[in-house]
Parts: sequence; C-alpha cells; structure tokens
Amino acid sequence: MPSPTTGAERVDPQNVQPAKEALRAAVRASRSARADEERLSDDLARTERVLSTLSRWRPRLVAAYASSGNEPGTAELLDALVRRGATVILPVLSTTLDGPRRGAEWAVYEGRSALRSGLWGIPEPSGEPLGPAAIGQADLVLMPGLAGTRRGDRLGTGGGWYDRALAGTRSPRWMLLNEDELYESLPLDPWDLPVSAIVLPTRVVRCG
Repeated sequence: MPSPTTGAERVDPQNVQPAKEALRAAVRASRSARADEERLSDDLARTERVLSTLSRWRPRLVAAYASSGNEPGTAELLDALVRRGATVILPVLSTTLDGPRRGAEWAVYEGRSALRSGLWGIPEPSGEPLGPAAIGQADLVLMPGLAGTRRGDRLGTGGGWYDRALAGTRSPRWMLLNEDELYESLPLDPWDLPVSAIVLPTRVVRCG
C-alpha cells in the first residue's frame, strides 16, 4: 500500500509513460476489486468531507465531474452542492455534428435525469454548452484522478484534457481519491498540473 508522504518523481522522459500506465493499471485493478458497500461508504464520507470543508465558504460556481464506473462517486455531492445554492458545471466531451471537440466545453448540471453518456461513457449534461472558457469562472474545481501526493502531484486517466482545460485558471483544485491512492511519489510530465487539496474518505489533505 502506498505511503502518504510528500514526493514527486520526474523520471526519464522515455520512462514516464510506461511508469504512468503501470500505475494506472494497478489503481484501476484495486478499484475494481473493492466491494460495493465499501465504495458507497467512502463516497458518502468524501461527500461529507467536501461539504464540511465548505461550511464557511459557499462557492457560487463549481466545476465538477459526474463519476462513472469505479471512480470516487459524485452523484450525491453534485446534488448537495446544488441544494446549497451553487451552480455546478460539468465537462462536455462528446463529438458534435462538426466532428470531435478540440477541448472540453462545460454545461450546467441540471440533475441526474438530464445527464447523457458522452465520450468514453462519461456522463455529461445534455443542455447547451457554455464553451471552454466557462471553467475559468469557477470558484472551485472538483476533479477526478487515479493517484496523488501530499505535494499535490496528480495522476490522471491519460486523456490530458484536464491539464489543458485548467491551464491559466487560478481556482482551487480538489481531487477526490480513495485512501490507498495517496502515494509517496508519482511519475510526472512537465505539463502535469498540481492540485490544491486531496479529499479522502477520512480527511482532506492540503497540498503544497
């Protein structure tokens, strides 16, 4: 099991991608092996951590994600944020009539019934996209990942679009992970962007 201590590893460029893919495979296998009861319990605990941390700060616009598969779940969290008065926007990645999108756009979350299956099966809003720049107005970004460190290093799923979408934004970035996905170090590329905090079932880790 990884140890939750600070670290990062800028490995040889030729070895970064193989190292990342090996780690992604290990994390995905671990997630797949988790029992449904454990997964649901951790989802609830993370939701409570986020809401408790936001008890004195009510962000007006939150950029988040609709979880799929074995990702740390966000269904209850999205609804709770809306009930608190926040506008929640989610990424839109599906292909348009003119072809693939050049990057993620964003649209307002209007409830689970208004979600559709988008690119790679990622749930996305079916409403009118607000454009790629909408994330720049977010007060908070809640983002997925596969692993992280106390320093704030993040291992994503490999698409790279989150790093491109977040480039130039100054919003706090919180990543939702399982307890055993906080590592001592991670293989990194120069374009990998750090996160501000990592939300685990038992605590919120402030990074930096």
